[in-house]
Amino acid sequence: MRHLTASATGPRPSAAPAAPSPSAPSAPSAPAAPTTGGDRRPALDWRLRFGVLSLIWGFSFLLIKVGTNGYAPFQVTLGRLTFGTLVLVAAMAVKRERLPRGARTWGRLAIAALLLNALPFSLFAFAERSIPSTLAGICNATSPLWGMALSLVALSEDRPTRRRVAGLGIGFLGVLTVLGVWQGFHGLDLTGTAMALLASFSYPVGWIYVRRTLAHTGTSHLSMTGAQLLLATVQLALVTPLFTSWPARFALVPSLAVVALGALGTGLAVLIQYGLVAEVGPTTAQMVTYFIPVIATAAGVALLGESLSWSTPVGAAIVLAGAALTQSRGRPQRHRS
Repeated sequence: MRHLTASATGPRPSAAPAAPSPSAPSAPSAPAAPTTGGDRRPALDWRLRFGVLSLIWGFSFLLIKVGTNGYAPFQVTLGRLTFGTLVLVAAMAVKRERLPRGARTWGRLAIAALLLNALPFSLFAFAERSIPSTLAGICNATSPLWGMALSLVALSEDRPTRRRVAGLGIGFLGVLTVLGVWQGFHGLDLTGTAMALLASFSYPVGWIYVRRTLAHTGTSHLSMTGAQLLLATVQLALVTPLFTSWPARFALVPSLAVVALGALGTGLAVLIQYGLVAEVGPTTAQMVTYFIPVIATAAGVALLGESLSWSTPVGAAIVLAGAALTQSRGRPQRHRS
């Protein structure tokens, strides 16, 4: 059974067996349909749920920015994981799912929780203290590029094709365009941008790890993902008090942003992704990746008043084109006898 991991914000590269993140948002390459749940047809058309998922993950970057206006980055991440875990625990209770068993499984889930949740969520929160949410959303879209590059090294079954290698090159050309390399990165906060890119890099590292260690546990996707988020919450609960102090006050708007980021962007989004994968398959479901940076950019400009130079949307379009090519398998080649 393939494992569906919870990530931040959207679909992920073909190297991964997993699906949803938001932060950031990106959702990974979606997995096989969950085995739990029954065959009842959802009341809401899948296209509407696809649109809702795109909006939720696209707005996640705005919510991170708003949350960091009132709380330290680790506190935003801890709140996000807490409310996301509560949603999944509630879903597990409704479906009468149990947490996975076995010390080895929990140990591997702890590493997956660090790579796919605790680390990237925290990095995006730290990054958005100094970079716009629009840039964070575009950096998140580079995950398929990192995933393809890593899969060529780490996964022997992922053979490179000319089209996919071309997509990798085009994608990174788009990254350089977004960053304004011809200007010497003038006006760009390099530390914040590096954190956002490192967060997007952490996702495919985690997916490859999951693919190698947790792909055949025999436990349901929902149970594995709930346990993973629970472990990530524990990790942040241990780290946060060491680096932050108790908030002097709980500002209303940042507090609501953190709740929405967790309950919607991390909890509900994972459940919506389950349904999409089960109904329309992983290929269609993972297309949500390409809407996330568009929505994140529109939200940041319209609601936060973030500035937008020509290189940002142009570079983002190039990144997405490259990412799309890295996901393309092309036609199978015929071998001559």
